[in-house]
This record gives sequence, structure tokens and C-alpha cells, in this order.
Amino acid sequence: MAYVITQNCCKDASCVPVCPVDCIRPAESGLDSASAEMLYIDPESCIDCGACFEECPVGAIHYEEDLPPELRRFKDLNAAYFERHPLEPVSPPAPAARARVDAGSLRVAIIGSGPAACYAAAELIDVDGVEVNLFERLPTPFGLIRAGVAPDHQHTKSVVGIFERVFTNPRFAGHFNVEVGRTINHGELLAHHHAVIYAVGAATSRQLGIPGEDLVGHHAAAEFVGWYNGHPDHAGHQFDLSSECAVIVGNGNVALDVARVLLMDRATLAATDVAQHTLDALADSAIREVVILARRGIAHAAFSAGEFLALGHLDGVDVVVDPADLPDDDAHDDVETSFKLAIAREYAERSPTPGNKRVVFRFGAAPVAILGTERAEGLEVSSARGAEVIETSLILRSIGYRGLPVAGLPYDEDSGTVPNECGRVVDGAPVPGTYVTGWIKRGPRGVIGTNRLCAEETVAQLWADFGAGLLARDIAGRESLDALLAARVGEPVGWQSWRAIDAAERDRGAQTARPRVKFVSIEEMLSAGLRG
Repeated sequence: MAYVITQNCCKDASCVPVCPVDCIRPAESGLDSASAEMLYIDPESCIDCGACFEECPVGAIHYEEDLPPELRRFKDLNAAYFERHPLEPVSPPAPAARARVDAGSLRVAIIGSGPAACYAAAELIDVDGVEVNLFERLPTPFGLIRAGVAPDHQHTKSVVGIFERVFTNPRFAGHFNVEVGRTINHGELLAHHHAVIYAVGAATSRQLGIPGEDLVGHHAAAEFVGWYNGHPDHAGHQFDLSSECAVIVGNGNVALDVARVLLMDRATLAATDVAQHTLDALADSAIREVVILARRGIAHAAFSAGEFLALGHLDGVDVVVDPADLPDDDAHDDVETSFKLAIAREYAERSPTPGNKRVVFRFGAAPVAILGTERAEGLEVSSARGAEVIETSLILRSIGYRGLPVAGLPYDEDSGTVPNECGRVVDGAPVPGTYVTGWIKRGPRGVIGTNRLCAEETVAQLWADFGAGLLARDIAGRESLDALLAARVGEPVGWQSWRAIDAAERDRGAQTARPRVKFVSIEEMLSAGLRG
């Protein structure tokens, strides 16, 4: 018998080093090897010890005998990976053990509190003597883990548990409700820290570049995600749910998340931490069909095989794929693409169930123009079938995120990132003491666990500079930083404040058998955090 890695895999790879027989792949030694969608366990080599099961931070590993029906296909997927990639011994170099540093010799500021920031903080705080100050503009930490992961993926959100040891370390301080660039600037950060790491993500969405995209009814999918996750920036948005059909342009996992939320039955959605205003709005939704447009074929589909498979287990929802959109041969595809194609063929063979809602995949279909006068009324689409119009009042683009310029740092307009070499910010020459990690470093790609490798790479550059003496300089003390922040934001909001917010949200959820009911305004968050 063996253990099986399933849909929720975050690629954190914390399971890899604990495996006593080294049977989890791909073994990643750097970002270049992080292209696989998930990790896999070789069923022939697994010795059924359960070490990976105990270590997994998101509950993605199951004993094969305990796999629920909707996850049993992952047993085949794990085995198929090793049929194409036979297990070979790997001896990755042991991570260099860093000696402690003298107290006060290395204080690092980290901007942002999403997974990239948290992994960077974990890398640093493990070295005795290092001090870390983390700055987050909201009163709540964890970035897209809190505000981007779909509400029905509660296991994925549980990855935050591995960061608690970081946030509770006495050499770590969280400064929430502090906006870098407004409350405090880059120069002031450098005056109080030997180094600054920006992990600010990618806050905007790419544009379609077609006529009519300024019409009411066309939105970035990221805004919809923020809305249903209760992000304060998006909680006040309104979306037209009055037509029977909605269209999502793009076919990544975000597109599939949005489709599920739009079509999921109310009872299932009500058992999650979806924002209450979203639950109320969807109760009156007329949407019964979501069309997902992909410019290219399924071989280039951006969604993961696991999420594509899970969509077919959504109660009361048919997944519709036109067999004419699928290739005849997949012999040269990688294992994940082959798995997606096999699932798509199964969907294409299914007969629709009368009365069910539908998710319709359209491969090889490109948006041409959004039609309407004062608001969106339809989307013109071009494909091998010719031109057609899909009538809809809700069009969501899910074609990728884009980073914004960071005050005081160089910016690459084409990529939407801060120019860097393996995380060290460069502007012709290296910018002293300044680093990036996460999407603002590499662009919007990868899953939660990809940020661990990204952070390790960035922190390695920081350590190289520290060893070369490039970070050695006099800086102001913690008391000076605390006084500066107190003068500008008043009462500090830190880890204990977040714990109070967290507890209050969970208490609100317990009253209606939900994981939590989120506060969706900064004022509510601050009230709960400071009161606690």
C-alpha cells in the first residue's frame, strides 16, 4: 500500500526531505525545476510509513485505502508520473547550516505578508540573532492565502499554520495596518534595517486589449475573487448576476475557482468562509451557465489537472467539452497534460443532466469585442467555427496578474516586475540592501509552495551580501522605528491583534456552523483587533 498526493498539493515540498526512501518527485533544487503542477509519490517505492502524511501542511496526502471517491484518480496520476519518469536516486546538496549572527548585526524588513513574505521570514528567523520586521498594509496577514484561495479550499488555507512559529518568535515583529510608500518610505526602512525584501505580489490584472472592455459588466476576475473572499479593497464591488450566462476569459485555476463559486449550490457555499455579502448576492443569481474561453488548445491549458478533475464532482453541475476541440493524439504530452486530456475526453462523452447548471469549456476561442451601449450585453468570439456572440451581462477576464511599480525601486514595464538577479534588485548595478521575492520578482506564476524556493533563492543573495560585508552599516534602533510608526498610525497592530481578529471571525462563524465569518472593512478589523 502507498500514500497518494492529491488535488490540494501546494508544492511546499516539506514532504520531500522527511521521506525515508526518497520517493517523492519532482525533487526540486531551484525555480527552474518547479514547473510541475504538483508532487507525486512512487507507489512502488513507498513503504507506508506516513511521514509525508504527517508533514503535509495542507492535507493533500492520503493513504490509498482512504481516498474518497472524488480523489481516487490521483492514485493513477501518481503512478503514471513514475511510468514516464522512473525513480532515480537524487542526492541534493544539504542546505548550508548558518551560524548565529551577532545580535544587532542583521535586521531585515519584509514588505508584504503573503506566502513569499512568510517563507522569506522563515528562512531568516531560523538563524539565531537575525531580527525580522514584517510590514503589511492591511490589519490581517497572509495575502492571497486569505484573500485569493477559493473559499471551498479550506485545506489549502491551512498552510498558514506552518508560519505561526515565525510570527511568535521574539526576534520577529509584525507591523500590520502599515502601508509602505505612504506610512513609511524605502529610505526610512533602510535607515532602520540592514536589508529590505519586497514581497508585494502582483496587484492588478492584465487587460484584454479589445473594443468595449471599458463597459460596465466587464471586470477583472481578481476583483471578483477579492469580493467573494471579503478583501477590503473589493468588498463594495457589485457584479451583475442577472443573466443566465457568464463568461470567463482565461483558463487558469482562478477561472475554475470563479466558475465554481458562481454555480455552487448555496448550502455547500454557505459551509465555507465566503464573504456574507457574496452569499447574499448569489442567492438571487440567475446564472446557470459559465463559459470558460481559452485562446489555445487543451495542451496549453493553464488550469491544473487536479482542479479540472474536481470540477466534474460539483453537485448539480455538468462540465461540457466539445470533442471537436480536442486533439486525437497525446503521445508526446507530459503526464499532467495527458491526464487533462483524458479527463476532457470523459467530459466530452458525458450526456448533460436535465436541470443541471453547466460549465462550458471553449478551447481555441478568442474574445474579439465586448458588445453593448452603456453596459456589456454580449461577447463576440472568434474560433475555427467562425464568429459568434455569447449573450451575457457578466464578463470576467482571468488572463494573469501584473505587478505595480514600487516607490523607490526600478520597474520593468514589460514584465510588471522589479528588475533583479535571483532576487537582488538591480538598476544597472545592484541596489544596496534591496531584494524582491514572489510575483513582484518572477511574475505571476507558480503555486503557494513555489514561493518557498523563490524565497530561498532571494535570501541566499542576501546572505551572500551579508558575508561580503555589503550590509554592514549603522542603523537606527527598534525604539526609533516604533516611535516613528506610533506617530503615524497610532496604536500598533501586530500578531496579537491578528489573533484577536482571527478569534472573533471564528466565533462569528461558529454561530452558523461556518469556518469563519470575515470582517470585510478595515474599521471592523481594527475594532476587533484592538479590542482583543
